[in-house]
Amino acid sequence: MTTGIVLVVGSLHYDIMVEADHLPRRDETAVGHRWYPKFGGKGGNQAVSCARQGASARFLGAVGNDDFGRFLTAGLIAGGVDARAVRLVEGAGSGMSVALQDSAGDYAATIVSGANALIDPAWAADDALWAGVNLLILQNEVPEAVNLAAATEARRRGIRTVLNAAPFRPLSRSFAALIDILVVNAVEAEMMGAAEVCCLASACEAAQQLAARFDCVIVTAGSKGLAVWTPEDTCLQIAAEKVSMVSSHGAGDAFIGALAASLCRGANIAEASATASQAAARHVAGQS
Repeated sequence: MTTGIVLVVGSLHYDIMVEADHLPRRDETAVGHRWYPKFGGKGGNQAVSCARQGASARFLGAVGNDDFGRFLTAGLIAGGVDARAVRLVEGAGSGMSVALQDSAGDYAATIVSGANALIDPAWAADDALWAGVNLLILQNEVPEAVNLAAATEARRRGIRTVLNAAPFRPLSRSFAALIDILVVNAVEAEMMGAAEVCCLASACEAAQQLAARFDCVIVTAGSKGLAVWTPEDTCLQIAAEKVSMVSSHGAGDAFIGALAASLCRGANIAEASATASQAAARHVAGQS
């Protein structure tokens, strides 16, 4: 069995969660009934998810010298993640977000990057950071220069790179060339130029279209399931498990964490995708 460390380079956000009966419309002031702080950021969530799935996880990121930053660093450590590469950026606030969730479990959020936008790409060149690593996980909540530096170091060392291209932003050609596995949801796939996803068959079509630029593409389509376009130019469709939704918040991060942990254990992309789909379903059902 293959073992190793998953290195996650990415964002940390102090999430302020607000629960309300419905999400506000434009110009509406909705009345909430509960709020609470939560450890977050796609990078942090994915690293903790990796650790919960039994993988060794290491994190590179940045926080400010504030209570939010101390909360976030403690959250990584409590989640079983090696946080020794988290840097303190003086004079900057830690990243944060406000997320609103309605009674049906749907949510909307706004992030403020803070220290996440000040990660130095040169930090990725530290040899000690890569000791024992066999998989790199990236997202789009930090500057592309940071992702490019990390992916360049990974390619130089023969380490696969997984990009969860969320939130959407255009990718430079040089960065795209370093991505081994691209993971996007249906909306992100469409924003990257693929066809609209309305079913698993169209998810396969979208994955195939994106595969013109990436070797392996996973398009997740929520309750419909997901499609994987493999390096062998075949499409795998995985239907979603039927569960009662408690909350969709963080389901994508649960998926990435389980995918990474499974790949680290030596699973192929089909096996890892199926395992990740099951993990996301458990998360949506409140079972993780």
